Amino acid sequence: MQIRYILALGLLPCQAMANDAVPEPAPDQCLVAPPIPLPSAPQSASAEEQVEIRSVSSDAVMNQNATFEGDVQFRQGNRSISADRANMDYEKQQLNAEGNLVFQDSQFTVTADNLSAKIKDNSATLNGAQYWLHGQQVHGNARKLEITKDNNLILSGTDFTTCPPGDSSWLLEAERIKIDSSEEWGEIWNAKMRIADIPVFYVPYMTVPVSDKRKTGFLFPQFSTSTTNGVEIATPWYWNIAPEYDLTLTPHYMSARGLYLQSEFRYLAGDAQAGRVNLEYLGSDRLLENSDDRYLYHWEHRGAIDKHWRVNAAFTDVSDNNYFNDLDSEVARATDNQLSRIGEMSYFENDWNISARVQDIKVLGEDEVPYQVMPQLSFNYRSQDLLNTLEFSFFGEATNFEHKEQDQVTATRLHLQPTLSLPIHGPAGSLTSELTLLQTNYWQRNTDLMPDSELNSSVSRTLPRAKVHGQINLERNTQWLGESYRQTLEPQVQYLYVGYEDQDDIGIYDSARLQDDYYGLFRARRFSGLDRISDANQLTLGLTTRFFDDRNQEQFKFSLGQILYFSESKVSLTEGIAEERPSSSAIAAELDAHLYEDWYFSGALQYDARTRDNKKSEFTLDYRPGGEKLVQFSYRYVPDLVNTNTNEEVGISQAGMRTTWPLTDSLYFVGNWYYDLNESRSVEAYTGFQYESCCWAVRLSYHYRIKTNYDDDFNPVQDNRELFESGVYLNFVIKGLGGSGPMGVSDMLDEGLFNYRKPLYLRN
Repeated sequence: MQIRYILALGLLPCQAMANDAVPEPAPDQCLVAPPIPLPSAPQSASAEEQVEIRSVSSDAVMNQNATFEGDVQFRQGNRSISADRANMDYEKQQLNAEGNLVFQDSQFTVTADNLSAKIKDNSATLNGAQYWLHGQQVHGNARKLEITKDNNLILSGTDFTTCPPGDSSWLLEAERIKIDSSEEWGEIWNAKMRIADIPVFYVPYMTVPVSDKRKTGFLFPQFSTSTTNGVEIATPWYWNIAPEYDLTLTPHYMSARGLYLQSEFRYLAGDAQAGRVNLEYLGSDRLLENSDDRYLYHWEHRGAIDKHWRVNAAFTDVSDNNYFNDLDSEVARATDNQLSRIGEMSYFENDWNISARVQDIKVLGEDEVPYQVMPQLSFNYRSQDLLNTLEFSFFGEATNFEHKEQDQVTATRLHLQPTLSLPIHGPAGSLTSELTLLQTNYWQRNTDLMPDSELNSSVSRTLPRAKVHGQINLERNTQWLGESYRQTLEPQVQYLYVGYEDQDDIGIYDSARLQDDYYGLFRARRFSGLDRISDANQLTLGLTTRFFDDRNQEQFKFSLGQILYFSESKVSLTEGIAEERPSSSAIAAELDAHLYEDWYFSGALQYDARTRDNKKSEFTLDYRPGGEKLVQFSYRYVPDLVNTNTNEEVGISQAGMRTTWPLTDSLYFVGNWYYDLNESRSVEAYTGFQYESCCWAVRLSYHYRIKTNYDDDFNPVQDNRELFESGVYLNFVIKGLGGSGPMGVSDMLDEGLFNYRKPLYLRN
């Protein structure tokens, strides 16, 4: 027989967390199995929730006490207690329970030998307790566990871990632990850390998180050794200044160089703006000939002031050209050689926007100094309902170019670009006609400093541009190797006409040659910027075909295109030198294919049929059989690159391999190797092993790579400066003590000079 009592009494404290939802559990192999949850009771809508008591039998004296026996269940809202026996003392407002005792609420689950709860002040004490924090993978034992009236936990003679039961990888023992449910942090007194049941260190006082909230304290150290920096030890310290501000200070000791100090200050400015400030300093670098000080400072800020205004700002400077090559900065990689300094503010409306920008670029390792944009004002307008289907757009830009060197020509440029377009779209294809007027005025200063040039102090350039682009979409059902597919055929054609004007009287301020590829065949210009607008009278032909399976997923895509020139272009970036323009461009082709089961191929080729030369090519072959399983072979070839420092023609011919593979459920391998066929040498090799369990993770990696060494007035390149660098790196994280550490292998694929090209196919 079950006996049921309904009592209008407060039993235990309410949940103090802001979110009552329990986070999703960890993977099955990492689950800590708490007692089976009791069925949830319907939530009462009244302000004072009732307490429901059930048992097999009971014996009660009105307003004095009640005794319950057999499958006793107390429930109030989302809090519940189950026990074999319980006694309620009405005069003392106290509940005692024992025998197979389980206490649960939305924050934690506790089993114990017995429980004593004081109903009046909403507190409870459990002896011989085992506890689990919901959603945090934290569990442990306690001689005594107290639940205070503020819903905090105080544990005496306790321990905890994030490892599954029976796994003694790590365990923290403590004399006393206090877990603040509102702050979501734990204070620990007289703590002893055991790893593999061996005591490794003692801490008289420490704090640890029991949620994702930030807390001031040391983060996990990092260890590595390399041929250039020697033994490295970094010990980050995090300062949670305020909800809107934090600071990370990292003393980074390198035995070969000295003490390298890094800091990062992050801030929020309102709901939609954020930024950071980085300061880095290495005093008296022992590997430099003059033992100079090295430094970096960086600031970036971006966001929205309101629904119309946007801001973006960034500034970076370093002491020398080889800073990123030698030091592991938080701001940029060794492959970055341009430091962009920019300040921009923009205003947006539905049909138009306006922006103001200043920009300066510092190029590391090159003598040439780019022009500064001081400032630039731009305006965009678009009307899509002008005379039914006719569209009108307008682009305007006013830019002032300055230079740090006084003997350089500077200029102010005004560019106006109205465009009328007539787009016609339908399921079978599209046809877009476009007519544009390009009006540009230059006012150039200091032209007398360059008497041998043709630069004029005032230049007006007016060019018409007409473009017609059409595309047809065809499709059919077909069979291939016994499989059904839907094939599309998408031919497209574009005619482009741009008028000619001699532009040798205009300096080069922000223009460069654009990259050629299949999609570049349909661009309306050959150069970036506005200093050179190439004349054109050409026809572009392109064709794309795709195969889709019965699930409408693309399995094959091939594109092929070429430009046919009706007349030679007379405009080039180099003054007075006409570039050779054949009657047709190189043939550009791109291919992406799911070859068979887990094999994928991707390639791009630019082939000059006239000279029978390969102008550029790159290919990748992927084997991706499942989650985080990858083997990729790659090759790239570019014959006509020029070294900007020596003006020598250099080419790239490199082959590489990259792989990641789970050796077991917890152990992963990642490796890559790239070989320079021109120089007959390896340029990079990386090998990494990562072991990750439920409660700790470790990564050991070896890296060998070529170093970029710039000539630098700060400290000239020395003969003993290494061309290659090798190093061993170790990362170790104990989960549940504030470590975040390596979690998966996708970031390992991005280690090194050559990143993985298609991380989209890795499923974490």
